[in-house]
Amino acid sequence: MNPAENAASYFVDRHIDEGRADKCAFREAAGEKRSLTYGALAERSGQLYGALERANVPREARAVMLVLDQIEFPEIFWGCIKAGVVPVPLNTLLATDVYELILRDSRATALFVSHELWSVVEPAVARVGDIRTVVVIGGPTPDGAQSYEDFMAGAQQRPTCASSEDEIAFWLYSSGSTGQPKGVRHVHGALKATADTYGAQVLGIAEQDVIFSAAKLFFAYGLGNGMTFPMSVGATTVLFNGRPTPDSVLEVVAQEKPSIFCGVPTLYAATLAHLEANAKPDVSLRRCISAGEALPSDVGAGWRGLWGTDILDGVGSTEMLHIFLSNGPGDVSYGTSGRAVPGYDLRLVDEDGEDVGAGEIGELLVRGASAADGYWNKRSKSRSTFEGEWTRTGDKYERDAEGRYVYCGRTDDMFKVSGIWVSPFEVEQALIGHPDVMEAAVVPARDAQDLEKPKAFVVLKSGEGSDALAVELKDLVKDRIGKWKYPRWIDFVADLPKTATGKIQRFKLRDM
Repeated sequence: MNPAENAASYFVDRHIDEGRADKCAFREAAGEKRSLTYGALAERSGQLYGALERANVPREARAVMLVLDQIEFPEIFWGCIKAGVVPVPLNTLLATDVYELILRDSRATALFVSHELWSVVEPAVARVGDIRTVVVIGGPTPDGAQSYEDFMAGAQQRPTCASSEDEIAFWLYSSGSTGQPKGVRHVHGALKATADTYGAQVLGIAEQDVIFSAAKLFFAYGLGNGMTFPMSVGATTVLFNGRPTPDSVLEVVAQEKPSIFCGVPTLYAATLAHLEANAKPDVSLRRCISAGEALPSDVGAGWRGLWGTDILDGVGSTEMLHIFLSNGPGDVSYGTSGRAVPGYDLRLVDEDGEDVGAGEIGELLVRGASAADGYWNKRSKSRSTFEGEWTRTGDKYERDAEGRYVYCGRTDDMFKVSGIWVSPFEVEQALIGHPDVMEAAVVPARDAQDLEKPKAFVVLKSGEGSDALAVELKDLVKDRIGKWKYPRWIDFVADLPKTATGKIQRFKLRDM
Protein backbone atom coordinates (compact mmCIF):
# COMPACT_ATOMS: atom_id res chain seq x y z
CA MET A 1 0.00 0.00 0.00
CA ASN A 2 1.07 3.56 -0.70
CA PRO A 3 0.00 6.95 0.74
CA ALA A 4 -0.19 8.25 -2.84
CA GLU A 5 -3.05 5.83 -3.55
CA ASN A 6 -5.12 7.30 -0.72
CA ALA A 7 -7.64 9.64 -2.39
CA ALA A 8 -6.81 12.39 0.11
CA SER A 9 -3.25 12.59 -1.24
CA TYR A 10 -4.55 13.66 -4.65
CA PHE A 11 -7.53 15.78 -3.66
CA VAL A 12 -6.10 17.49 -0.55
CA ASP A 13 -2.35 17.16 0.04
CA ARG A 14 -1.26 17.65 -3.57
CA HIS A 15 -2.44 21.25 -3.60
CA ILE A 16 0.09 22.24 -0.94
CA ASP A 17 2.97 20.95 -3.08
CA GLU A 18 1.52 22.72 -6.12
CA GLY A 19 1.33 26.13 -4.44
CA ARG A 20 -2.42 26.40 -3.68
CA ALA A 21 -2.20 26.48 0.12
CA ASP A 22 -3.73 29.98 0.22
CA LYS A 23 -6.35 29.33 -2.47
CA CYS A 24 -9.97 29.26 -1.25
CA ALA A 25 -11.34 25.74 -1.50
CA PHE A 26 -14.75 26.27 0.12
CA ARG A 27 -16.78 29.30 1.13
CA GLU A 28 -20.18 29.44 2.75
CA ALA A 29 -23.02 31.43 1.18
CA ALA A 30 -25.07 31.71 4.37
CA GLY A 31 -24.66 32.20 8.10
CA GLU A 32 -21.20 33.38 9.12
CA LYS A 33 -20.00 32.94 5.53
CA ARG A 34 -16.80 31.23 6.62
CA SER A 35 -14.16 30.06 4.15
CA LEU A 36 -11.55 27.31 4.06
CA THR A 37 -8.31 27.37 2.08
CA TYR A 38 -6.65 24.28 0.64
CA GLY A 39 -3.86 24.71 3.19
CA ALA A 40 -6.30 24.91 6.10
CA LEU A 41 -8.19 21.87 4.78
CA ALA A 42 -4.97 19.85 4.65
CA GLU A 43 -4.15 20.86 8.23
CA ARG A 44 -7.66 20.38 9.64
CA SER A 45 -8.22 17.01 7.95
CA GLY A 46 -4.86 15.79 9.30
CA GLN A 47 -5.88 17.02 12.74
CA LEU A 48 -9.21 15.20 12.47
CA TYR A 49 -7.23 12.02 11.76
CA GLY A 50 -5.40 12.62 15.03
CA ALA A 51 -8.67 13.26 16.87
CA LEU A 52 -10.13 9.99 15.56
CA GLU A 53 -7.02 8.15 16.69
CA ARG A 54 -7.24 9.76 20.13
CA ALA A 55 -10.93 8.75 20.37
CA ASN A 56 -10.02 5.14 19.52
CA VAL A 57 -11.99 5.14 16.27
CA PRO A 58 -10.07 2.42 14.42
CA ARG A 59 -9.21 2.07 10.76
CA GLU A 60 -12.09 0.68 8.64
CA ALA A 61 -14.66 1.68 11.26
CA ARG A 62 -17.66 3.56 9.85
CA ALA A 63 -18.23 7.19 10.78
CA VAL A 64 -21.71 8.44 9.88
CA MET A 65 -21.88 12.07 8.74
CA LEU A 66 -25.22 13.80 9.20
CA VAL A 67 -23.72 17.13 8.25
CA LEU A 68 -25.11 20.12 6.37
CA ASP A 69 -23.19 21.73 3.51
CA GLN A 70 -20.73 23.66 5.70
CA ILE A 71 -16.95 23.79 5.90
CA GLU A 72 -16.82 21.02 8.52
CA PHE A 73 -18.13 18.59 5.90
CA PRO A 74 -14.91 18.45 3.82
CA GLU A 75 -12.78 18.51 6.99
CA ILE A 76 -14.56 15.42 8.35
CA PHE A 77 -14.87 13.58 5.04
CA TRP A 78 -11.20 13.95 4.10
CA GLY A 79 -10.01 13.53 7.69
CA CYS A 80 -11.71 10.16 7.87
CA ILE A 81 -10.25 9.10 4.53
CA LYS A 82 -6.77 10.19 5.65
CA ALA A 83 -7.21 7.98 8.73
CA GLY A 84 -8.55 4.96 6.85
CA VAL A 85 -11.88 5.43 8.66
CA VAL A 86 -14.87 5.06 6.33
CA PRO A 87 -17.06 8.21 6.19
CA VAL A 88 -20.74 7.58 5.47
CA PRO A 89 -22.50 10.85 4.48
CA LEU A 90 -26.26 10.62 4.97
CA ASN A 91 -29.22 12.42 3.50
CA THR A 92 -30.05 15.23 5.94
CA LEU A 93 -33.80 15.07 5.22
CA LEU A 94 -34.70 11.60 6.44
CA ALA A 95 -36.97 10.53 9.27
CA THR A 96 -35.76 9.14 12.61
CA ASP A 97 -36.74 5.55 11.83
CA VAL A 98 -34.73 5.62 8.58
CA TYR A 99 -31.67 6.91 10.44
CA GLU A 100 -32.10 4.09 12.92
CA LEU A 101 -32.24 1.58 10.08
CA ILE A 102 -29.03 2.99 8.55
CA LEU A 103 -27.17 3.18 11.87
CA ARG A 104 -28.02 -0.45 12.57
CA ASP A 105 -27.17 -1.54 9.04
CA SER A 106 -23.83 0.28 8.89
CA ARG A 107 -22.80 -0.55 12.48
CA ALA A 108 -21.10 2.85 12.59
CA THR A 109 -19.18 3.57 15.80
CA ALA A 110 -18.90 7.35 15.33
CA LEU A 111 -21.43 10.02 14.41
CA PHE A 112 -20.74 13.59 13.27
CA VAL A 113 -23.93 15.68 13.25
CA SER A 114 -24.83 19.31 12.66
CA HIS A 115 -26.66 20.60 15.75
CA GLU A 116 -29.70 21.52 13.62
CA LEU A 117 -30.19 17.80 12.89
CA TRP A 118 -29.47 16.36 16.33
CA SER A 119 -33.10 16.25 17.49
CA VAL A 120 -34.05 14.03 14.56
CA VAL A 121 -31.25 11.49 14.96
CA GLU A 122 -31.04 11.53 18.80
CA PRO A 123 -33.80 8.92 19.36
CA ALA A 124 -32.15 6.62 16.81
CA VAL A 125 -28.76 6.95 18.52
CA ALA A 126 -30.36 6.11 21.86
CA ARG A 127 -31.81 2.89 20.43
CA VAL A 128 -28.64 1.75 18.62
CA GLY A 129 -25.79 0.44 20.73
CA ASP A 130 -22.87 0.71 18.29
CA ILE A 131 -22.34 4.49 18.39
CA ARG A 132 -19.61 5.26 20.94
CA THR A 133 -18.46 8.69 19.71
CA VAL A 134 -20.93 11.52 19.02
CA VAL A 135 -19.58 14.85 17.80
CA VAL A 136 -21.99 17.78 17.40
CA ILE A 137 -21.13 20.71 15.11
CA GLY A 138 -22.31 24.10 16.40
CA GLY A 139 -25.01 24.93 18.92
CA PRO A 140 -25.24 23.58 22.47
CA THR A 141 -23.61 20.21 23.08
CA PRO A 142 -26.03 17.54 24.35
CA ASP A 143 -25.19 15.15 27.18
CA GLY A 144 -23.03 12.24 26.11
CA ALA A 145 -21.61 14.13 23.10
CA GLN A 146 -18.62 16.33 22.34
CA SER A 147 -18.59 19.60 20.51
CA TYR A 148 -16.64 19.61 17.26
CA GLU A 149 -14.26 22.20 18.74
CA ASP A 150 -13.53 20.03 21.79
CA PHE A 151 -13.11 16.92 19.65
CA MET A 152 -10.48 18.67 17.54
CA ALA A 153 -8.76 20.69 20.29
CA GLY A 154 -5.16 19.66 20.86
CA ALA A 155 -5.31 16.71 18.47
CA GLN A 156 -2.02 15.94 16.75
CA GLN A 157 -1.99 16.39 12.99
CA ARG A 158 -1.34 13.04 11.33
CA PRO A 159 -0.05 12.34 7.79
CA THR A 160 -2.28 10.59 5.27
CA CYS A 161 -2.24 6.83 5.84
CA ALA A 162 -1.12 4.36 3.20
CA SER A 163 -3.98 2.78 1.27
CA SER A 164 -4.68 0.81 -1.88
CA GLU A 165 -6.71 2.50 -4.62
CA ASP A 166 -8.96 -0.59 -4.44
CA GLU A 167 -9.57 -0.21 -0.70
CA ILE A 168 -13.01 0.93 0.49
CA ALA A 169 -12.81 4.69 1.07
CA PHE A 170 -16.41 5.73 1.83
CA TRP A 171 -20.01 4.63 1.62
CA LEU A 172 -23.08 6.35 0.26
CA TYR A 173 -26.64 5.23 0.88
CA SER A 174 -28.81 5.09 -2.22
CA SER A 175 -31.57 7.66 -2.41
CA GLY A 176 -34.41 5.20 -2.04
CA SER A 177 -36.41 6.13 -5.18
CA THR A 178 -37.78 2.57 -5.21
CA GLY A 179 -37.73 1.68 -1.51
CA GLN A 180 -35.30 1.44 1.40
CA PRO A 181 -31.78 2.87 0.94
CA LYS A 182 -28.84 0.54 0.40
CA GLY A 183 -25.23 1.04 1.52
CA VAL A 184 -23.03 1.48 -1.58
CA ARG A 185 -19.30 0.95 -0.98
CA HIS A 186 -16.82 2.99 -3.03
CA VAL A 187 -13.05 2.62 -3.35
CA HIS A 188 -10.34 5.31 -3.28
CA GLY A 189 -9.69 5.11 -7.02
CA ALA A 190 -13.32 5.82 -7.94
CA LEU A 191 -13.10 9.47 -6.89
CA LYS A 192 -10.28 10.30 -9.28
CA ALA A 193 -11.93 8.21 -12.00
CA THR A 194 -14.98 10.51 -12.03
CA ALA A 195 -12.74 13.60 -12.07
CA ASP A 196 -10.68 12.27 -14.98
CA THR A 197 -13.78 11.39 -17.02
CA TYR A 198 -16.83 13.60 -16.51
CA GLY A 199 -15.08 16.36 -14.56
CA ALA A 200 -12.28 16.90 -17.06
CA GLN A 201 -13.83 15.81 -20.35
CA VAL A 202 -17.46 16.97 -20.12
CA LEU A 203 -17.71 19.57 -17.36
CA GLY A 204 -14.28 20.92 -18.31
CA ILE A 205 -13.75 22.43 -14.86
CA ALA A 206 -10.73 24.72 -14.44
CA GLU A 207 -8.85 26.18 -11.47
CA GLN A 208 -10.43 29.62 -11.88
CA ASP A 209 -13.99 28.26 -11.72
CA VAL A 210 -16.37 28.89 -8.86
CA ILE A 211 -18.91 26.09 -8.61
CA PHE A 212 -22.29 26.11 -6.87
CA SER A 213 -24.22 22.87 -6.59
CA ALA A 214 -27.79 23.08 -5.39
CA ALA A 215 -27.49 19.31 -5.10
CA LYS A 216 -26.04 18.60 -1.65
CA LEU A 217 -22.73 16.95 -0.77
CA PHE A 218 -24.35 13.96 0.92
CA PHE A 219 -25.22 12.17 -2.29
CA ALA A 220 -23.15 11.08 -5.27
CA TYR A 221 -24.09 13.84 -7.73
CA GLY A 222 -23.49 16.62 -5.20
CA LEU A 223 -20.30 15.04 -3.88
CA GLY A 224 -18.78 15.10 -7.35
CA ASN A 225 -20.03 18.61 -8.11
CA GLY A 226 -18.99 20.20 -4.84
CA MET A 227 -15.87 18.25 -3.88
CA THR A 228 -14.36 15.82 -6.38
CA PHE A 229 -14.40 18.05 -9.46
CA PRO A 230 -13.35 21.40 -7.96
CA MET A 231 -10.73 19.76 -5.75
CA SER A 232 -9.26 17.92 -8.75
CA VAL A 233 -8.14 21.26 -10.25
CA GLY A 234 -7.96 23.59 -7.24
CA ALA A 235 -11.21 25.45 -7.95
CA THR A 236 -13.57 26.99 -5.37
CA THR A 237 -16.90 25.60 -4.13
CA VAL A 238 -19.76 27.69 -2.76
CA LEU A 239 -21.53 25.85 0.07
CA PHE A 240 -25.18 26.55 0.87
CA ASN A 241 -26.76 24.73 3.81
CA GLY A 242 -30.33 25.88 3.15
CA ARG A 243 -33.19 24.44 1.15
CA PRO A 244 -32.63 24.97 -2.61
CA THR A 245 -35.74 26.88 -3.70
CA PRO A 246 -35.80 29.18 -6.73
CA ASP A 247 -35.61 32.22 -4.41
CA SER A 248 -32.69 30.93 -2.34
CA VAL A 249 -30.74 29.56 -5.30
CA LEU A 250 -31.05 32.76 -7.32
CA GLU A 251 -29.97 34.78 -4.27
CA VAL A 252 -26.81 32.66 -3.95
CA VAL A 253 -26.14 32.94 -7.68
CA ALA A 254 -26.54 36.74 -7.53
CA GLN A 255 -24.25 37.11 -4.50
CA GLU A 256 -21.56 34.52 -5.20
CA LYS A 257 -21.48 34.74 -9.03
CA PRO A 258 -20.52 31.14 -9.74
CA SER A 259 -19.27 30.19 -13.19
CA ILE A 260 -20.72 26.65 -12.94
CA PHE A 261 -24.16 25.76 -11.59
CA CYS A 262 -25.35 22.23 -10.85
CA GLY A 263 -29.05 21.51 -10.41
CA VAL A 264 -31.78 18.94 -10.96
CA PRO A 265 -34.69 19.08 -13.44
CA THR A 266 -37.35 19.94 -10.85
CA LEU A 267 -35.32 22.91 -9.64
CA TYR A 268 -34.60 24.12 -13.17
CA ALA A 269 -38.32 23.91 -14.02
CA ALA A 270 -39.38 25.72 -10.83
CA THR A 271 -36.72 28.41 -11.36
CA LEU A 272 -37.87 29.04 -14.93
CA ALA A 273 -41.45 29.42 -13.68
CA HIS A 274 -40.23 31.81 -10.97
CA LEU A 275 -38.32 33.94 -13.49
CA GLU A 276 -41.44 34.45 -15.57
CA ALA A 277 -42.43 37.04 -12.96
CA ASN A 278 -39.06 38.00 -11.46
CA ALA A 279 -35.80 39.52 -12.70
CA LYS A 280 -32.91 37.27 -13.64
CA PRO A 281 -29.61 37.93 -11.79
CA ASP A 282 -26.96 39.66 -13.88
CA VAL A 283 -24.60 36.68 -13.74
CA SER A 284 -22.85 34.83 -16.52
CA LEU A 285 -22.98 31.08 -16.03
CA ARG A 286 -20.28 29.35 -18.08
CA ARG A 287 -21.77 25.91 -17.62
CA CYS A 288 -24.93 24.35 -16.18
CA ILE A 289 -25.46 20.65 -15.59
CA SER A 290 -28.35 18.46 -14.53
CA ALA A 291 -28.90 14.90 -13.31
CA GLY A 292 -31.18 12.94 -11.00
CA GLU A 293 -34.05 12.71 -13.47
CA ALA A 294 -34.11 13.14 -17.24
CA LEU A 295 -34.39 16.81 -18.19
CA PRO A 296 -37.56 17.71 -20.12
CA SER A 297 -36.65 19.26 -23.48
CA ASP A 298 -38.86 22.32 -22.91
CA VAL A 299 -37.02 23.08 -19.68
CA GLY A 300 -33.62 22.86 -21.38
CA ALA A 301 -34.69 25.05 -24.28
CA GLY A 302 -36.32 27.58 -21.95
CA TRP A 303 -33.19 27.81 -19.80
CA ARG A 304 -30.95 28.33 -22.83
CA GLY A 305 -33.25 31.06 -24.11
CA LEU A 306 -33.15 32.88 -20.78
CA TRP A 307 -29.51 32.42 -19.73
CA GLY A 308 -27.79 31.83 -23.06
CA THR A 309 -26.25 28.67 -21.62
CA ASP A 310 -27.21 25.08 -22.31
CA ILE A 311 -27.95 22.63 -19.52
CA LEU A 312 -25.77 19.55 -19.98
CA ASP A 313 -28.23 16.84 -19.00
CA GLY A 314 -26.56 13.65 -17.79
CA VAL A 315 -27.23 10.28 -16.23
CA GLY A 316 -25.41 8.90 -13.22
CA SER A 317 -26.09 6.75 -10.20
CA THR A 318 -24.93 6.16 -6.66
CA GLU A 319 -23.53 2.85 -7.88
CA MET A 320 -21.35 4.58 -10.53
CA LEU A 321 -20.64 7.60 -8.29
CA HIS A 322 -21.36 10.25 -10.92
CA ILE A 323 -22.42 10.87 -14.53
CA PHE A 324 -21.45 8.34 -17.20
CA LEU A 325 -23.84 9.36 -19.99
CA SER A 326 -24.31 13.01 -20.92
CA ASN A 327 -24.86 15.76 -23.38
CA GLY A 328 -21.64 17.70 -23.85
CA PRO A 329 -20.52 21.23 -24.72
CA GLY A 330 -21.42 21.89 -28.35
CA ASP A 331 -23.22 18.54 -28.54
CA VAL A 332 -26.58 19.10 -26.85
CA SER A 333 -29.77 17.45 -28.03
CA TYR A 334 -32.62 18.17 -25.63
CA GLY A 335 -34.90 15.22 -25.09
CA THR A 336 -31.91 12.86 -25.09
CA SER A 337 -29.34 11.93 -22.46
CA GLY A 338 -26.52 12.37 -24.96
CA ARG A 339 -23.62 9.97 -25.42
CA ALA A 340 -21.28 7.90 -23.26
CA VAL A 341 -18.86 9.99 -21.20
CA PRO A 342 -15.28 9.25 -22.36
CA GLY A 343 -13.96 6.42 -20.20
CA TYR A 344 -17.30 4.58 -19.99
CA ASP A 345 -18.83 1.87 -22.17
CA LEU A 346 -22.59 1.38 -22.55
CA ARG A 347 -24.85 -1.46 -23.67
CA LEU A 348 -28.61 -1.83 -24.13
CA VAL A 349 -29.89 -5.35 -23.50
CA ASP A 350 -33.25 -7.12 -23.62
CA GLU A 351 -34.76 -9.37 -20.95
CA ASP A 352 -32.47 -12.22 -22.06
CA GLY A 353 -29.32 -10.12 -21.81
CA GLU A 354 -28.92 -9.82 -25.59
CA ASP A 355 -27.89 -6.51 -27.15
CA VAL A 356 -30.67 -4.57 -28.88
CA GLY A 357 -30.31 -2.44 -31.99
CA ALA A 358 -30.89 1.24 -32.71
CA GLY A 359 -34.49 2.28 -32.10
CA GLU A 360 -35.18 -0.67 -29.77
CA ILE A 361 -35.75 -0.33 -26.03
CA GLY A 362 -33.35 -2.08 -23.67
CA GLU A 363 -31.96 -1.84 -20.16
CA LEU A 364 -28.85 0.30 -19.88
CA LEU A 365 -25.65 -1.34 -18.64
CA VAL A 366 -22.48 0.65 -17.96
CA ARG A 367 -18.81 -0.22 -17.51
CA GLY A 368 -16.25 2.13 -15.96
CA ALA A 369 -13.61 2.56 -13.25
CA SER A 370 -15.95 4.40 -10.84
CA ALA A 371 -18.24 1.40 -10.27
CA ALA A 372 -18.96 0.57 -6.64
CA ASP A 373 -17.47 -2.46 -4.91
CA GLY A 374 -20.99 -3.64 -4.12
CA TYR A 375 -23.78 -3.17 -1.59
CA TRP A 376 -23.28 -3.70 2.12
CA ASN A 377 -25.16 -6.72 3.48
CA LYS A 378 -27.06 -7.15 0.20
CA ARG A 379 -25.29 -10.05 -1.50
CA SER A 380 -28.16 -11.07 -3.76
CA LYS A 381 -28.77 -7.49 -4.89
CA SER A 382 -25.04 -6.99 -5.47
CA ARG A 383 -24.88 -10.07 -7.68
CA SER A 384 -27.87 -8.97 -9.77
CA THR A 385 -26.64 -5.37 -10.17
CA PHE A 386 -22.87 -5.79 -10.58
CA GLU A 387 -22.31 -8.37 -13.31
CA GLY A 388 -18.56 -8.64 -13.70
CA GLU A 389 -17.35 -5.38 -15.24
CA TRP A 390 -20.90 -4.28 -16.07
CA THR A 391 -23.37 -2.50 -13.79
CA ARG A 392 -27.10 -2.67 -14.39
CA THR A 393 -28.66 0.79 -14.09
CA GLY A 394 -32.33 -0.21 -13.96
CA ASP A 395 -33.06 2.40 -16.65
CA LYS A 396 -34.71 1.72 -19.99
CA TYR A 397 -33.29 3.52 -23.03
CA GLU A 398 -33.27 3.45 -26.77
CA ARG A 399 -30.37 4.57 -28.95
CA ASP A 400 -31.21 6.80 -31.91
CA ALA A 401 -29.60 6.74 -35.35
CA GLU A 402 -27.01 9.33 -34.27
CA GLY A 403 -25.87 7.28 -31.28
CA ARG A 404 -27.62 9.36 -28.64
CA TYR A 405 -29.53 7.68 -25.84
CA VAL A 406 -33.21 8.52 -25.26
CA TYR A 407 -34.58 7.88 -21.78
CA CYS A 408 -37.72 5.74 -21.59
CA GLY A 409 -38.11 5.22 -17.85
CA ARG A 410 -37.02 3.07 -14.96
CA THR A 411 -37.25 -0.65 -15.63
CA ASP A 412 -39.82 -0.89 -12.82
CA ASP A 413 -41.77 2.10 -14.21
CA MET A 414 -42.22 0.87 -17.79
CA PHE A 415 -45.54 -0.76 -18.69
CA LYS A 416 -47.39 -1.98 -21.74
CA VAL A 417 -50.60 -0.65 -23.27
CA SER A 418 -52.19 -2.92 -25.88
CA GLY A 419 -48.98 -4.97 -25.83
CA ILE A 420 -46.71 -2.02 -26.63
CA TRP A 421 -44.21 -0.48 -24.18
CA VAL A 422 -45.10 2.97 -22.87
CA SER A 423 -42.37 5.29 -21.62
CA PRO A 424 -43.69 7.33 -18.67
CA PHE A 425 -41.04 9.95 -19.41
CA GLU A 426 -42.26 10.43 -22.98
CA VAL A 427 -45.79 11.11 -21.77
CA GLU A 428 -44.49 13.39 -19.01
CA GLN A 429 -42.47 15.43 -21.52
CA ALA A 430 -45.56 15.93 -23.66
CA LEU A 431 -47.55 17.12 -20.63
CA ILE A 432 -44.79 19.52 -19.55
CA GLY A 433 -45.00 21.06 -23.02
CA HIS A 434 -48.23 22.75 -21.92
CA PRO A 435 -47.54 26.32 -20.70
CA ASP A 436 -49.49 25.82 -17.47
CA VAL A 437 -47.69 22.62 -16.40
CA MET A 438 -44.56 22.68 -14.23
CA GLU A 439 -44.17 18.96 -13.45
CA ALA A 440 -45.82 15.67 -14.31
CA ALA A 441 -45.44 12.02 -13.38
CA VAL A 442 -47.05 9.07 -15.15
CA VAL A 443 -47.73 5.62 -13.70
CA PRO A 444 -49.86 2.65 -14.77
CA ALA A 445 -53.39 2.27 -13.41
CA ARG A 446 -56.05 -0.33 -14.17
CA ASP A 447 -59.32 0.46 -15.92
CA ALA A 448 -62.72 -1.18 -15.55
CA GLN A 449 -61.53 -4.10 -17.70
CA ASP A 450 -58.47 -4.55 -15.42
CA LEU A 451 -56.11 -3.39 -18.19
CA GLU A 452 -53.17 -1.09 -17.55
CA LYS A 453 -53.44 2.45 -18.89
CA PRO A 454 -51.44 5.65 -18.21
CA LYS A 455 -52.43 7.83 -15.27
CA ALA A 456 -50.88 11.29 -14.82
CA PHE A 457 -50.22 13.41 -11.75
CA VAL A 458 -49.75 17.04 -12.75
CA VAL A 459 -48.33 20.02 -10.86
CA LEU A 460 -49.40 23.37 -12.29
CA LYS A 461 -47.33 26.56 -12.24
CA SER A 462 -50.25 28.35 -10.62
CA GLY A 463 -53.96 27.99 -10.06
CA GLU A 464 -56.08 24.87 -9.83
CA GLY A 465 -56.83 22.18 -12.35
CA SER A 466 -60.16 21.75 -14.11
CA ASP A 467 -61.96 19.17 -16.22
CA ALA A 468 -61.44 21.40 -19.25
CA LEU A 469 -57.68 21.57 -18.66
CA ALA A 470 -57.55 17.78 -18.20
CA VAL A 471 -59.20 17.30 -21.59
CA GLU A 472 -56.78 19.81 -23.11
CA LEU A 473 -53.79 17.93 -21.70
CA LYS A 474 -55.07 14.58 -22.95
CA ASP A 475 -55.51 16.03 -26.43
CA LEU A 476 -51.98 17.50 -26.27
CA VAL A 477 -50.49 14.07 -25.58
CA LYS A 478 -52.54 12.50 -28.38
CA ASP A 479 -51.32 15.10 -30.85
CA ARG A 480 -47.66 14.99 -29.79
CA ILE A 481 -46.86 11.32 -29.25
CA GLY A 482 -49.84 9.17 -30.22
CA LYS A 483 -53.48 8.63 -29.38
CA TRP A 484 -52.97 5.35 -27.46
CA LYS A 485 -50.40 6.89 -25.07
CA TYR A 486 -52.57 9.61 -23.57
CA PRO A 487 -53.33 9.46 -19.80
CA ARG A 488 -56.83 8.16 -19.19
CA TRP A 489 -56.87 9.88 -15.78
CA ILE A 490 -55.27 13.16 -14.70
CA ASP A 491 -54.94 14.18 -11.05
CA PHE A 492 -53.87 17.75 -10.31
CA VAL A 493 -51.62 17.77 -7.21
CA ALA A 494 -49.66 20.37 -5.24
CA ASP A 495 -46.39 18.44 -5.52
CA LEU A 496 -44.87 15.06 -6.34
CA PRO A 497 -43.17 12.70 -3.88
CA LYS A 498 -39.41 12.89 -4.43
CA THR A 499 -36.15 11.79 -2.91
CA ALA A 500 -33.73 14.45 -1.68
CA THR A 501 -31.90 14.08 -5.00
CA GLY A 502 -34.99 15.20 -6.92
CA LYS A 503 -36.01 11.78 -8.22
CA ILE A 504 -39.75 11.22 -8.43
CA GLN A 505 -40.88 8.29 -6.29
CA ARG A 506 -43.37 6.82 -8.73
CA PHE A 507 -43.85 3.72 -6.59
CA LYS A 508 -45.69 5.96 -4.08
CA LEU A 509 -47.95 7.34 -6.82
CA ARG A 510 -49.04 3.85 -7.87
CA ASP A 511 -50.86 3.50 -4.56
CA MET A 512 -52.70 6.83 -4.84
